[in-house]
Amino acid sequence: MPQELPHVLAFDVFGTVVDWHSSIARESSELAPGIDGAKFARAWRRGYIPAMQRAQAETGDAPWKNLDVLHREILDSILPDFGLDDMSETDRDHLTHAWHRLDPWPDSVAALRRLRKLFVITPLSNGNISLLTHMAKNAGLPWDCVLSAEVFGHYKPAPQTYLGVAKVFNLEPQQVMLVAAHHIDLDAAQDCGLQTAYIERPFENGTDRTKDVSPSARHPLHMKDLGALADYFDQLKREDSQ
Repeated sequence: MPQELPHVLAFDVFGTVVDWHSSIARESSELAPGIDGAKFARAWRRGYIPAMQRAQAETGDAPWKNLDVLHREILDSILPDFGLDDMSETDRDHLTHAWHRLDPWPDSVAALRRLRKLFVITPLSNGNISLLTHMAKNAGLPWDCVLSAEVFGHYKPAPQTYLGVAKVFNLEPQQVMLVAAHHIDLDAAQDCGLQTAYIERPFENGTDRTKDVSPSARHPLHMKDLGALADYFDQLKREDSQ
């Protein structure tokens, strides 16, 4: 049981709330029918962390590079590997914005609606605000507000992102809970004093690349999916009201 019920649930989005792999694989295959969409999606995602690390290192006085810019840079770098050097600018732009159109996991929308009755809910994603807003409209994600690395000028796992949520809501860090399908994200949040909840997403990288979802002692609140997290908090609320 949490040390105290959080006031705000902040959610990692890519992989935790939405199924990036299936969505990107589908759109890639539709645009370029000859490619292996699953392999293309994973190649694109592999560039994500290195691109953010480079952008963060270069920030200084340089303009902030949001995730749309980074996604386009990664896309341009991998197209030759798939024989797609001649992809038009229009198609490159359309495919880059596929990240705005990611499908939610089947349990996500209903679970978020339930959790929103109990807490303030917000994404805490490395995606930029326009990306997260379009994604929410497309997928029906019922956020109370949209918080992004773009707001704080730092990409996760920089402490400024996690502590920024508490600052926005005038809370202590322990009054915020990060919900994520990645232990590295939760580790960084916990190091900043946030509460944490792990969500299993074994097929985040595709059904042919099952992910290890073993529990971590650091994050004992370990749930099969977001629906299970909503069940857990519903039960706590019922017990608290008795």
